[in-house]
Amino acid sequence: MRILIINGSPAGDESITLQTVHYLEKHFPEHEYTLLNVGRQIRAFEKDFSAAEEELAAAELILFCYPVYTFLAPSQLHRFIELIKESGVDLRGKYATQITTSKHFYDTTAHRYIADNAADLQLRYIRGLSADMEDLLHEEGRRQALDFFRHTLWMMKHGLEDPTGAAGETAAEERTEADLFLCSPSKKPHAKKDKARVVVVVDMGEEDRKLQAMVDRFIAECPYPAELVNLRDFAFQGGCLGCFNCASDGTCIYKDGFDSFLRERIQDADATVYAFRIQDHSMGYRFKLYDDRQFCNGHRTVTMGKPVGYLVDGKLSAEENLRVLIEARAEVGGNYLAGIACDEKAPEEAIDRLAAELSYAVCNHYQPPANFYGVGGRKIFRDLIYQMQGLMREDHRFYKENGFYDDFPQKRKGTIAAMYLVGALMKNKKLQKKMKGKMTEGMLMPYQKVLDKAPKI
Repeated sequence: MRILIINGSPAGDESITLQTVHYLEKHFPEHEYTLLNVGRQIRAFEKDFSAAEEELAAAELILFCYPVYTFLAPSQLHRFIELIKESGVDLRGKYATQITTSKHFYDTTAHRYIADNAADLQLRYIRGLSADMEDLLHEEGRRQALDFFRHTLWMMKHGLEDPTGAAGETAAEERTEADLFLCSPSKKPHAKKDKARVVVVVDMGEEDRKLQAMVDRFIAECPYPAELVNLRDFAFQGGCLGCFNCASDGTCIYKDGFDSFLRERIQDADATVYAFRIQDHSMGYRFKLYDDRQFCNGHRTVTMGKPVGYLVDGKLSAEENLRVLIEARAEVGGNYLAGIACDEKAPEEAIDRLAAELSYAVCNHYQPPANFYGVGGRKIFRDLIYQMQGLMREDHRFYKENGFYDDFPQKRKGTIAAMYLVGALMKNKKLQKKMKGKMTEGMLMPYQKVLDKAPKI
């Protein structure tokens, strides 16, 4: 397969983000890789775009690679995307994804920017990898990078893509019958893991016929046994009182058995799908009641690593806040969001894709790194629980056992001391002049060691 790497970093070959791409090249040498350093050479592409146009036309997968700059991609990459659109090169039906590095400050808006432009160009978009700048230096980060690329190849092999929101609706309307056929139930492959269980949590009555049809199709498409749990069947004694009775041992003050119901019927499953009809710009009263009563878990993300999905009846495209809530809920919980199937457009295809994505995630334990929603949210709770550990003992124990306190910045004394040393040296103007152009070389040294050790498979 021909893969075109669009490197939007002004650092060019010295980009830290690009090192992750080089790492993938070493592990997947069977593909043909071409690199365009658009961040460093944007002026040259403005003068003559013909070489870039040829590479874009020949590519099967376009991989955008860049550091997140102030909420979005660097300006040079913005300009390159403008040039793509001005050139009129036909990219319809090709695949696109992205790799970024950042400290997870609004990496979400940067990724959405690329996804929306991919939709404008009628590219088939696959959700990208949002990595921390130092992820490649750690075993877990390297594993996540490889998992991301395997997932991308799997999506392409089976004709799947991720939805890109309102900007992609026009492109979706112009997809061919052949494209839709790839997503038909009889052709869709399902990865499968023995003895896995999926639970579908719904708020559904007799009047919810559309939602019932969506749930029925998902259960038929899901390769695992799917248990239906209707929140209307549970006898809630009341809503959360905020009494903190559960803080010490996780036991709710109500005696309706919700804490046991939650842990044994829902949280023990390998994956969860939530199904609801949009009501008053939210998931409705019962789902809010259900969410509030989960405070018997405190701030413990007890389902970390388990994928989730959503079946939604209603105009979700008009509910920006609800879409953000759904993504943030998954990210903070450490759950891979396998998809949201809505009845607005081509619901059968969306439901089938959700079933395939969910089964892949369960079978392959797929868990990409958290983005800004997840990293930011967890750190807020981490600091809160550390201060309140005397009261919220169960939370504190959970956070200690799962290493949530290990990334306190004050614990990284070596890094702090090193930065003091570098800062002091950089004040020396003679040394600055001597080191000009060498700073990035020093930053890349540990990444080069990783690349040197990476075996070709």
